[in-house]
Amino acid sequence: MKTAIYAIACLLLSIASQKGCGEKPSTTPSTTPGQWVPLFNGKNLDGWDVKIAGFDLNDNYQNTFRVEDGMIKVDYSGYKSFDQRYGHLFYKKPFSHYRLRVEYRFVGEQAPNGEGWALRNSGVMLHGQSAASMMKGQDFPISIEAQFLGGNGKDERHTSNLCTPGTHVTMNGKLEESHCIDSRSKTYHGDQWVTAEFLVLGDSLIQHILEGEVVMEYTKPVIGGGVVNNFDPKVKKDGQPLRSGTISLQSESHPIHFRKVEVMELVGK
Repeated sequence: MKTAIYAIACLLLSIASQKGCGEKPSTTPSTTPGQWVPLFNGKNLDGWDVKIAGFDLNDNYQNTFRVEDGMIKVDYSGYKSFDQRYGHLFYKKPFSHYRLRVEYRFVGEQAPNGEGWALRNSGVMLHGQSAASMMKGQDFPISIEAQFLGGNGKDERHTSNLCTPGTHVTMNGKLEESHCIDSRSKTYHGDQWVTAEFLVLGDSLIQHILEGEVVMEYTKPVIGGGVVNNFDPKVKKDGQPLRSGTISLQSESHPIHFRKVEVMELVGK
């Protein structure tokens, strides 16, 4: 069931944009709050930065992040072994108050020597540090991860979960220090397309939404905790609120396609 906050936000956005929350988004780029803007142009990676663990900024090892058939593809065909080369594709502009839609699907087989937990596993990072502020050997950006998991064909496996590399959040009025928490989503098996939406209101509220239903929500993201390695200590200021940051797409060893990445900026308060 949608929460009251999400319903009110949708009503206000509908008035501002003269479109309902369920209507087809505009494909015309715009910086006007209340309008959908495609971050991926369907042709190339203009506006994005690549950062792969162990490599310099924008060294796109083995063409991991590529554009083919109008999609961003995370591809490991050039890898002999994954070897924990975790990667992220960062949109260069940071955001604070916004709605985000990502259409994704898992395909093919996991890269050789990918971690067992990374099978049909990827995500989109919210309120992240910049790609340029990551160290060469850093594995994950300090950020909030909306984790994508694909079904294995038989078991229940939720998606749009929460993981917290170098961060904490408040959930149900309590500081939550667990690294990963499952959402209330259904399981999406096979190579089907999934549309994941997120409502991000600075540090006051973040919601994960699937098929119009809020499957997870939390507040007050802050820097803290572990599960991020080889970072610059000057960047990881524990206790600092996360009110804005980068959006990035993840590479964790299983091939994934992103067909659409679009944002609607909201007026922050």
